[in-house]
Amino acid sequence: MNEAKESKLSAYSTFNDFFTRQLKENIRPIVIGKNKLALPADGMITQLGLILDNQILQAKGHSYSLIALLAGNYILANKFRNGLFVTTYLSPSNYHRVHMPCDGLLTEMIYVPGDLFSVNPLTVINIPNLFARNERLICIFDTPVGNMAQILIGATIVGSINTSWYGCVNNKRKGIIQHWSYPKKEKINSIYIKKGEEMGKFQLGSTVINLFESNQITLNSNLLPGKITQVGELLAESIYNNNYQHNNLENLNKMDLSKFI
Repeated sequence: MNEAKESKLSAYSTFNDFFTRQLKENIRPIVIGKNKLALPADGMITQLGLILDNQILQAKGHSYSLIALLAGNYILANKFRNGLFVTTYLSPSNYHRVHMPCDGLLTEMIYVPGDLFSVNPLTVINIPNLFARNERLICIFDTPVGNMAQILIGATIVGSINTSWYGCVNNKRKGIIQHWSYPKKEKINSIYIKKGEEMGKFQLGSTVINLFESNQITLNSNLLPGKITQVGELLAESIYNNNYQHNNLENLNKMDLSKFI
C-alpha cells in the first residue's frame, strides 16, 4: 500500500477498486531512450525467446500455435512468424495495470472468448495450449519497431479485461469473436499511446503476452524465465543499435520453468 496512489483502505468501495488500484506517480521509472523498450507489467517472466515459425514455447515439453493464439488470423500470424515473444505472469499480489513497452498506434483489437483456466506457473506447465484456449484480448500496435501485439489473457476469477480507450471489453461474454479496427494517427478516434502509459488492467491475476516482428528488437539478456519484473524496466532494444544474438534466444526456449515453482 505504500506504493498506491491512495494508501487508505477505506478509500476503496469494492474489492475490485482495491485490486486495480493505481500507483503513485513516477514510482515506476520508465527506461529512457528511443531505442529502449520497457517492461509492460509487474510480475514474472514465464517464457521468452524466438517464435519458431508458428510455435511459441509455453513450458518445457510443449508449445502452442501462433495462429491459434491469434484466433486463426493467418495474415496477422504471418507478421510475427520467427519473431520474438515475451510472456509475463501477474500473480494476485501484483500491480494489475498494464503499460506500453514503446510508443504505439492501435490498429486493431480482437476479443476472443474462451476458457478461464488459471494461468499460474504450475497450470501453465500442465495444461497444453493454455494461452490459445483461454479468453483473451489481442491488441495490435504500429510502433517504431514494427507491428507489436500486446495480448491480455483472461483467467480464473478474472472479472474483466479493460483497456484505457474502450473500458471493459468482456462484460457481456457473448461467446463470439469481436473485431475493432482503428484509424491512422491524427485521424478522428485514432488511439496513440506513448511508452510507459497505461493501456489496460485486469481484475485478479493473469498474463500478458507480447509479440514482435522478426529482426526488429533484441531482448534484454538479463530477462530469463523466473525473472521478477516491474513496469518500466528494460525489456528490449531496437535492432539497429544491437547485434542480434539468435543462438542465445534459442537457448532461452530450452530453459525449464519448473525449477522456479
